[in-house]
Amino acid sequence: MTVEKTYVIKGEPESEWLLLDASGQSIGRLAAQIANYLLGKHKPNYTPGVKMGDFVVVINCSQLAISPKKMTTKFYYRHSGYPGGLTTTSLKEMMRTYPDRVIKSAVWGMLPHNSHGRELMKRLKLFAGNEHLHDAQNPKRVN
Repeated sequence: MTVEKTYVIKGEPESEWLLLDASGQSIGRLAAQIANYLLGKHKPNYTPGVKMGDFVVVINCSQLAISPKKMTTKFYYRHSGYPGGLTTTSLKEMMRTYPDRVIKSAVWGMLPHNSHGRELMKRLKLFAGNEHLHDAQNPKRVN
């Protein structure tokens, strides 16, 4: 029986700033790509459970390519904690009011639901329009 050794990175891993354009992309494929960048799975020295991913800036969240059927059949749910406190919002209404939350919800579903995932979500910066506030970090554009 052979024992495989697990690679553990030494020191603090370096993080880059990446810029993604969401215009014309589908929600799921974009969210999977963002989740991989946040987790650091695109790096050759990836180690699970280590914050070695990059900061991701997403622009044009309001210009996602969504089919008309999905706009009316997909719903987002939240509950206030009180009896009868379930609130339902359609994808169409969510894209009209908060288009960044659509991507945020999809990416959160692809990350670990623990403290590590919550730390990774802080590295995601979403903007509905073409402008973003992170020019000082010189984000590298990703196709």
